[in-house]
Order: sequence, then C-alpha cells, then structure tokens
Amino acid sequence: MEEAKHKIPQKKNPKETERVLRTEGKMEGVEGQGSNRYTLQPSRLASEDILLCVDVDSESLVEMKVSVAGGRPYSRLDSIKQAIILFINAKLTINPDHRFAFAALGKSAFWVAVELNWNHLLNFLFVKVRKEFTSDIDSAISACRGITAVDSPCGHADLTQLFRVAAHEAKKSRAQNRILRVILLYCRSSIPPQHQWPATQKLFTLDVVYLHDKPGPDNCPQKVYDALVEALEHVSEYEGYIFESGQGLTRVLFRHICTLLSHPQQRCVQDDLDIPRSLTKKSVTVDSAPADENAAL
Repeated sequence: MEEAKHKIPQKKNPKETERVLRTEGKMEGVEGQGSNRYTLQPSRLASEDILLCVDVDSESLVEMKVSVAGGRPYSRLDSIKQAIILFINAKLTINPDHRFAFAALGKSAFWVAVELNWNHLLNFLFVKVRKEFTSDIDSAISACRGITAVDSPCGHADLTQLFRVAAHEAKKSRAQNRILRVILLYCRSSIPPQHQWPATQKLFTLDVVYLHDKPGPDNCPQKVYDALVEALEHVSEYEGYIFESGQGLTRVLFRHICTLLSHPQQRCVQDDLDIPRSLTKKSVTVDSAPADENAAL
C-alpha cells in the first residue's frame, strides 16, 4: 500500500487550512511596551460525553499483524476493544467526570447495551435501546466487550442515524454545560459511508479512526477515506481528527487512539499536529571543515 500510504494522509480539503483553533482571547496593551500582546482568558474545559461507534461489519474480523513470533493474532475488532479500554481509563484519569456510551455500525447505527440480543439485530436497523452515558469504568468496559461483529458483509454504511442520535444527545449535553464527541472506528475498505445531514447543524465533534486493507481491484480505501473526511468536515463543531492505517499494526491503532485523548476545545488544526514525535536519535553532523589555527580555544 505504499502508493496509498503516501496519498491518504493528505486528508484535509482546501477549506480545512482556513479553520482556526477556537479559543477565547483578546488583545491587551502591556504597560511599558510598544506593542500589544495576546492573552488567553482563563476558562474551564467542558467535560465530555463521548459516543464510541464501532464498525461491526465482517471486515472488522480481519486479523491484525502479529508483531511477536508465536504470538496470537487479534482481529481488528479485538484490537479496537483493547484500544477503547485504554482510552476510557486514560480519559477518566484525566477527568473522572467524562462519560461514555457505545453504538455499533452495521447498515445504520444502533445503541449498544450489555443486555442486547445480537440475533435480533441482524437486519441492522436502528434499535432504540437506551444506554445512558456513564463514567463508571466497569459498566463502560462491559458494554465495550459486549460488541460483536457479524459474519456477513453489511453492505452500505449510512451515518445519518448516528448523526441524529449524536445531535439529540449533544443538546442534552449542552444543557448540562458539557460537550459531545463521536469517535467512529471504521473498518470497510470498499464501502464509502453515506449520510444526509444539513451543513448548518454542527452540534458535536466527530473523530475517525480508519483501519483498512491495502488498495486492490476489490477495494478503494482512498475513496472511503475521502468520504470520511467529508463527513468529519460536514458535522464537526470543533476540530475533528481523522487517522488511518493499512499496516495492520496494533501499536499504530493505539498511537492514534492516544492522540484522540486531546480535548476538542484545546486542539490545534490537525495539519499542525506534531505528535507523536519520533524517538529515533538524530545523527550528529560533524563539521569536516579544516580547523583555523588561530581560532581561540
């Protein structure tokens, strides 16, 4: 996927470069100085309600690469669950007031509850099973582990219902001085997601992690990626991040999910994101020019 690997990260459309970090600030005069300086007004970041939507298409059962000799292979879904558990623990360590809920994406989106009978959901219609947002770690992990993929392809993926649910929940979050974020973990290499959503309604922030196969005759990860970027730009209130990987490496997934720990109200635009940084030591450049005999030591 070397060709696609270089092309896909060019994720943002031209208007994205015009977006700026939304913060409260003003220009103030500083006594004794000839110019003004920018000061950031103190404000408290809102606690988050985070809806994690996991793709349960059969492509989520594709095995990730094994990095250790003799190691047991994990499916994309298994790796996603482990990454989500890491994410929830880290977010609650940062702020115990964050809350989480889960949805699954088949042909459309539906709520996930521990008591769901998955055999009744094979038609992939939206099921109105109410699962409250929770900050209880055990309840969140139990709901996460209860997500199960299906054996057959789901076909098209419609994000409209997911956006409707998110918008409805976002209004309730705002009434409690909270913000809502949706994290979509998508696994289909040949099915671009679709949606019908007005561009004027930006009530929540959308983040995306996209795991895909290498490009080939039967798939089109670049087309899918472009559709995900369009959806993110279309609905996000704050700066939404999108990450992709066709390498099948669990450590890359974990790296992406850790980057999503960043609070939407405190983000720079993704094009300016410089983390995570490489830990590789840079070689020291040695000056090969002849030394000056008269140079002071």
